[in-house]
Amino acid sequence: MKQKELKILLNDVANGKVSVDDAVTKFKTAPFEDLGFAKIDHHRDVRQGVAEVIYGEGKTPEQIARIADNMIKNGQKTVLITRMSREAAAEVEKRMPFVYYETAKIGIAGRMCECDTETSIVIATGGTSDIPVAEEAALTAEALGNRVVRLYDVGVSGIHRLLSHSEDIMRAKVIIAVAGMEGALASVIGGLADCPVIAVPTSVGYGASFGGVAALLSMLNSCSSGVSVVNIDNGFGAGYLASMINHI
Repeated sequence: MKQKELKILLNDVANGKVSVDDAVTKFKTAPFEDLGFAKIDHHRDVRQGVAEVIYGEGKTPEQIARIADNMIKNGQKTVLITRMSREAAAEVEKRMPFVYYETAKIGIAGRMCECDTETSIVIATGGTSDIPVAEEAALTAEALGNRVVRLYDVGVSGIHRLLSHSEDIMRAKVIIAVAGMEGALASVIGGLADCPVIAVPTSVGYGASFGGVAALLSMLNSCSSGVSVVNIDNGFGAGYLASMINHI
C-alpha cells in the first residue's frame, strides 16, 4: 500500500466511508508475509516511499515468480526486478503482465510507473560498454516515476561529445555519471553541473582497472564538489538515490 493510498484509507475511516474493521483487514498481512524462502515487506512503501524491489541474482526463476506474483496480488502496481536472467523472465511472464529489458537485466511486472516529476535525471556514460549499467539506473529511475534523459558514449576521450549536451546538463535536477576505465567522466560533469552528481564506476576496462576498482578510486578522489559514489556496477543504487533527490 502506497503512502497516498494509506492517507486516502485513513481519511475514509475518519469520514465514516470505511469501517474500522474493513481498514484493519487491509493491514492483516502487515508488516511482512512469509513465503518460507522470502519474507515480503508489503509496507516498505509506507515507511520509505518506495515499495520493495526484487534482487534476482541468486534466486531461482520459481522463487522470483512467486515473490512478484505475491506483490502484485497485494496491490503493488509496479514490481521492479534487478539482475534478472532470461530464464527467470520466461517464468514470470507466464503469470502476469511483464516486460523484460535484456541489456539491463531488468524486469518490470505489472505496469511501468507514470512519470510524476517535472524535473529530469540525466544519465551519462563514458562509453557504449557502460550502457548495461546505465540502463539499470535509467529503468530503475523510470520505474520510480522519473523522467530520464540518456547521454550515452560521451566520455572524456572526446570531450566535445559531452559539451554538445551542455543544455541537458544544466537543466538536470541530478546527474548519474557511469564510467569504467579511469572513471574521469564524473569529475568532468561535476565541474559543469550545479546539481548533485552520482558516480557509478563500472567493471569495464583493461587489467589495471582491476574490475572497476581504478574507476571507483578515481571517483572517490574527485576534485569536483558535489560528487558522490555508489558501488561498482551498481546502476540500481544510483537510479534509486537519484529518484530520491529528484522527488525532493
